[in-house]
Amino acid sequence: MSDPRAAVPRTVVVMGVSGCGKTTVGVALAQRLGSRFVDADDWHPAANVAKMHAGVPLDDADRAPWLARLNAVLRHAAARGQPVVLACSALRGRYRDALAERLPGVRFVFLHGPFETIARRVAAREHRYMPASLLASQFAALEPPADAIALDVDAPVEAIVDAAERALRG
Repeated sequence: MSDPRAAVPRTVVVMGVSGCGKTTVGVALAQRLGSRFVDADDWHPAANVAKMHAGVPLDDADRAPWLARLNAVLRHAAARGQPVVLACSALRGRYRDALAERLPGVRFVFLHGPFETIARRVAAREHRYMPASLLASQFAALEPPADAIALDVDAPVEAIVDAAERALRG
């Protein structure tokens, strides 16, 4: 068993498709680790929000400035010695690379589950701009990471956070 006092990475990204529980798990994990929580949804420019609200998936050109902005937030926190848990879809490898640029030791926690399970969750919630109709495009864009801590969304939040913390303390 790993030492529960072992250091965790200063920057953790909780990732996955819309409705997988990134914010819920991210908030709980940040509290557990004594980290600041950042929700990537809060950093989208108005044009991205309008596009998603209209049911139009974002493309790489839409995401690039948003990812650069998130990277700047993470680098600023790292420069100040502030640990951060970021909830961000980070669906493609190049998006994760953009988030982690010039940030050694970033760890990704990948929340995954079957389309049907996550579609039920999305249908049961009200998101401020992400319609359920975009879930299929998120699954289509998803490039599951090989080097992330992969956790199934079917587990209770507390169990997911426990597993993430154990893996991060590794």
